[in-house]
Amino acid sequence: MRVETDMVGSATIDEGVYYGLQTLRASENFHITGRRLTAEFIDSLAEIKKAAALVNGEDGRLAPEKMRAIVQACDEILSGKFRDQFITDAIQGGAGTSANMNVNEVVANRAIEILGGEKGDYTLVHPNDHVNMSQSTNDVIPTAGKMTVLKLMRGLEKQLTRLVDALEEKAREFDPILKMGRTQMQDAVPIRLGQEFGAYRSMVLRDLSRMQHVPDEIKYVNMGGTAIGTSINADDHYVKNIVPALTRVSGLKLEKAANLIDATQNVDCFVAVSAVLRTCAVNLSKMANDLRILSSGPRTGFHEINLPPRQNGSSIMPGKVNPVIPEVVSQVAFGVVGNDVTISMAAEAGQLELNAFEPVIFYKLFESITTLTGAVQTLVDNCITGITANEAHCEELVEHSVGIITALCPYIGYSMAADIAKAAIRKNISVRQELVERNVLSQEQIDRYMDPYSMT
Repeated sequence: MRVETDMVGSATIDEGVYYGLQTLRASENFHITGRRLTAEFIDSLAEIKKAAALVNGEDGRLAPEKMRAIVQACDEILSGKFRDQFITDAIQGGAGTSANMNVNEVVANRAIEILGGEKGDYTLVHPNDHVNMSQSTNDVIPTAGKMTVLKLMRGLEKQLTRLVDALEEKAREFDPILKMGRTQMQDAVPIRLGQEFGAYRSMVLRDLSRMQHVPDEIKYVNMGGTAIGTSINADDHYVKNIVPALTRVSGLKLEKAANLIDATQNVDCFVAVSAVLRTCAVNLSKMANDLRILSSGPRTGFHEINLPPRQNGSSIMPGKVNPVIPEVVSQVAFGVVGNDVTISMAAEAGQLELNAFEPVIFYKLFESITTLTGAVQTLVDNCITGITANEAHCEELVEHSVGIITALCPYIGYSMAADIAKAAIRKNISVRQELVERNVLSQEQIDRYMDPYSMT
């Protein structure tokens, strides 16, 4: 065991761990979600520490041997080592100080080892004085959050692109298939099944376009602003060079915020990103609802399409298969919408020079991106690509629908068309049969005006 001391007091820490006293206190104080920091968030923090060490080393503020040790420790973290040493809960008080210090302490203790010392000997490398040099939690944490969003969004954009492609393929496959369109769950006018899937594709394309503008919202970081954006404890060389260095280290396209005080105070960029995710979630859930309705049955529902069977649907009803993939997509959407509310409330609750609630903003935002990514992936792999159409049933429904009478309004007028529709419903016959009985139009006119394909 080793003893560490801070302003609160002293405590013993297991000799084998790389975190220090501030991390230990955080782990004791915040038993909230049971989930630790996101791996990409840890990587982003390590990249920040590496970039800061490089810039401080160039400036001569950080001794070369300390710089090299810190950089090596960060590289080891980025390679996947020491992940069990990041023990702070994802939601924590203190505006993310616990997460920042968790990284500072792990990097410091590993750097101490590299220099031949023993963990806890902070005279060699100090978590605050050396690893956190020229930084504050208040510029490190929001910057790491933005970097993490950029990383996670890559996966979501990839899956949305796959969904667009899958929907395009189905739109082509189903283009010849006629079916009835419905408004307010009532018969409307004919549409091609391919047109419905083409509309889904257009919708997702809009979502993808919104996603691709996310970097324009969050590429501006407040590194160099330190505590409140006034750059206290950071010299001009560091303030000028930290963001370019971080860009090189991370491979992300980052830019220094034009107003570091604004970028430290305000987190509206995360609200904007969450709104994009919420909109996408709403669209995906609407499509999932449609797929469930269109595949309902198989004997007593719409049964116009078949979703690929993925698993047994009931523990009591033999032969039942449920639309489990669209169901999970909607459940993810509910979570994303709820997360958006949390993010909006947390952003609004910031006061003066800092928003203390960034931990919950990041927890919910990362969750929204990650769960949406998984939902879209399973939607493509386990649902969309395997959908088949019941073409004959679709055509039968078109033939027996009264909605097709709409096409005759320009020729016989709305009132007569409505009367014919009501009569067909009352007699339980097709509109075409009622037209023949009334002898309102010639057979040639009926065939020409009532061609369902021409209506689409």
